[in-house]
Amino acid sequence: MSSPSKPSVDPALRAAALESKAWPFEEARKLLKRIEKRQTRHDYILFETGYGPSGLPHIGTFGEVARTTMIRRAFELISDMPTKLLCFSDDMDGMRKVPDNVPNQQLLQDNLHRPLTVVPDPFEEYESFGHHNNAMLRRFLDTFGFDYEFASATEYYKSGKFDEILLRACERYQKIMDIMLPTLGEERRATYSCFLPISPTSGRVLYVPMKDVNAKAGTVTFADEDGTDITLPVTGGNVKLQWKPDFGARWAALGVDFEMYGKDHQTNTPIYDGICRALGGHAPEHYVYELFLDQNGEKISKSKGNGLTIDEWLTYAPTESLAMFMFQKPRTAKRMYFDVIPRAVDEYFQFLNAFQRQELKDQLSNPAWHIHAGNPPEADMPVTFALLLNLAAVANAETRDGLWAFIQRYSPDTTPETHPHVDQLAGFALRYFEDFVRPAKQYRQATGEEADALRDLSARLAQLPAGSTPQDIQSAIYDVGRREPYTKQNKDGSVGVSLAWFNTLYEILLGEKQGPRFGSFVALYGIEETRALIERALSGDLVRGAA
Repeated sequence: MSSPSKPSVDPALRAAALESKAWPFEEARKLLKRIEKRQTRHDYILFETGYGPSGLPHIGTFGEVARTTMIRRAFELISDMPTKLLCFSDDMDGMRKVPDNVPNQQLLQDNLHRPLTVVPDPFEEYESFGHHNNAMLRRFLDTFGFDYEFASATEYYKSGKFDEILLRACERYQKIMDIMLPTLGEERRATYSCFLPISPTSGRVLYVPMKDVNAKAGTVTFADEDGTDITLPVTGGNVKLQWKPDFGARWAALGVDFEMYGKDHQTNTPIYDGICRALGGHAPEHYVYELFLDQNGEKISKSKGNGLTIDEWLTYAPTESLAMFMFQKPRTAKRMYFDVIPRAVDEYFQFLNAFQRQELKDQLSNPAWHIHAGNPPEADMPVTFALLLNLAAVANAETRDGLWAFIQRYSPDTTPETHPHVDQLAGFALRYFEDFVRPAKQYRQATGEEADALRDLSARLAQLPAGSTPQDIQSAIYDVGRREPYTKQNKDGSVGVSLAWFNTLYEILLGEKQGPRFGSFVALYGIEETRALIERALSGDLVRGAA
């Protein structure tokens, strides 16, 4: 791999980066310390991510490449060394089961346990199923603008790029086995080998014990599926390594400096490191991230289908919101389901809006810096995604034009041409509302005390002059809410308004448990329209309409 060039970095920016507490910078500094203690094998820093092409790229693939890229960009700010990202596809793995979501199931069934780059493509578009999924990975990464180099395990094994490490694995076979065997059960230990030969008769990847490992000749001997003893060279793509030894051997072969992976790999880290060292390499800097959970707190599984897909997320929100979700607390288990999307959207735009007003050190902690590789765009967002969702709910708007009529009354200088982000969010809001908000709405009838408070709110709104700001409207809402049972004692001794008042407004007027800043909503929807909404709620129309 050739060495990439690297532009110079502003000294003030580098100084701030060296002090930043944002997790990508913290990880970048750990990597820099490692490199300072022991130089990398290359004249650049090699970041790697792995991909198992037994299925299509998924949201976890995006997260791993996005987070690695964030650390890579942070490293480039604190070091003069150039960097490279290698996306490695384990496409020589045998296909262990037939995916449910592909055509030509019998064709795949007939090719079980053969390397993925030998299995015919069920879509009949590429040379093999592995080639098909690799193409999908590259298209996927290119769509999101990632800067990477693609690598195929099949090509590396067959071209000789792994020959040196495979011959060394022959020489140090017992060292590798001494690392692996204590981690296995008694039955598995009896048949385990770190080498997986590919049967010259069936073409299948075989999980069989080795009868002989000849380090001098660089060969292994095993019983083929028909019982015949076969001797094969470990080079030239005749043999591959089991996945745990393969992990560590790849680090040693390529001189990987950094790799991140999910918590499900964490217990294997000493194995990967040990095998890397046994083969003469230096284990890279690692970063272990937490796994995603579904809405019930269960681990997301491709086979269960209990998680969000990339396409599902991008149906309802922009790509940057997904990157925002990936940036936040990667070492904390997070629930990932449709309800998290609106918050991720609004958090992204809040940070983006704040970026231009921040000092340098705060900019480097801002997720927008990491999402946009240090060059966030300017984005004036006069409305939030949550506001647009609630507006879609009460205005019965079914088109962007319908939403824009309200948006422009609230912010006259805002147009689809001047604010394309707002126009994009309007489309997302309509889709999200129709699929998730509308079916979940549950209006309730106001109690006697609540009805009195709502009538007072309507009267108070009627007293506001035309053109009242969202802050003026919010103050009026607070004034009405300063009554029992909504009052609370503030720390300074003053009387405040509890969340119960706003929860009442959300449940009765919007049919939801939570909602936006209500003054902003009224300013967007309209004062008279809000008073009419209160009347509909008090008359029972909202409850009857939702029934």
